[in-house]
Amino acid sequence: MTLQTKKILNTIIQDDCVKIMNEMEENSVDLIFADPPYNLQLGEALTRPDNSSVSGVYEDWDNFDSLEEYDRYTRRWLEAARRVLKEDGSIWVIGSYHNIFRVGYILQNMGFWILNDIIWDKVNPMPNFKGTRFTNAHETLIWAVKSPKSKYTFNYEAMKALNEDTQMRSTWQIPLCTGKERLKNEDGTKLHPTQKPEALLYRVVMASSNVGDVVLDPFFGTGTTGAVAKKLGRKYIGIEKDALYVKGAEKRLAEVKPIDNEVALEFSCKRKQPRVPFGAVIERGLLEPGTFLYDAGRKHTAIVRSDGTIKSETTEGSIHQVGAAAQNAPACNGWVYWHYENEKKELIAIDELREQIRVELFGAE
Repeated sequence: MTLQTKKILNTIIQDDCVKIMNEMEENSVDLIFADPPYNLQLGEALTRPDNSSVSGVYEDWDNFDSLEEYDRYTRRWLEAARRVLKEDGSIWVIGSYHNIFRVGYILQNMGFWILNDIIWDKVNPMPNFKGTRFTNAHETLIWAVKSPKSKYTFNYEAMKALNEDTQMRSTWQIPLCTGKERLKNEDGTKLHPTQKPEALLYRVVMASSNVGDVVLDPFFGTGTTGAVAKKLGRKYIGIEKDALYVKGAEKRLAEVKPIDNEVALEFSCKRKQPRVPFGAVIERGLLEPGTFLYDAGRKHTAIVRSDGTIKSETTEGSIHQVGAAAQNAPACNGWVYWHYENEKKELIAIDELREQIRVELFGAE
């Protein structure tokens, strides 16, 4: 029997994730965030110099008899995840040095196309108490899609805005989950040993999904993915075997207040604006053939031709090609680079003419 996606939205299913994903509708989720067992192989209990115990990961769900067994399990859940992921959807997998290289190898062997690896730089990592290795201060996230042809979502402008209008890099400095955000047992200990911070999931969800999308977390734990998805106007599906984690996640999600203001949920997405060719500017008479274009410093000049191309002293082609050649650069956004003179001899970016056409054709603001 197939699990209909619409009937399990915004729910937590207490069961094995491989089983449930194989019962779900194919190609039904937009984004998967997976925080699978790391197979940490800790062995003996860790202690601090004062002999107090270190809260590590000793749960049964993280124990595997061999690397081969771990690999088999990884293939099983990734095959099931691939089945439910839409053709243009994204999958993120997080791990440490114990497992992430094996996960990446298996991902590629299965045909997934890796877009980025992200380094989560923990600003408050646990020390290496024995002093035998470097302090393990980061984890790695792999961002991948089903094939090189996938037309995946990447909200580039939103990520840039989050980073004070600077292109966001693949190293994210985010602290570990602590304080009030950390879910606790009745005795005050951690409910889950590897609860991820909401700030980390905020970036993942914002970067690679849109409002209304379906976000699946097959290793739901204490529900961080669901909490962020709910807050940001996405729909979530959580799968988790441990009843104690499910109970904690359900309580947590019940307290999450979604952002219900449409304006507040909007974000920058210039790349989604309708494409306008430079030729449309000529056709509409906003610029006449023979008009001279200049860079902002008037160092370079080009003349507009009747077919929508431009010609400089050294080359000819599109506004982008000639702009790149003028700067001896591999690429150029000609809309921003080139300017025309108004009646006052002031330089105006030709991008303003493109915006006029967008308003005329598409009602863009």
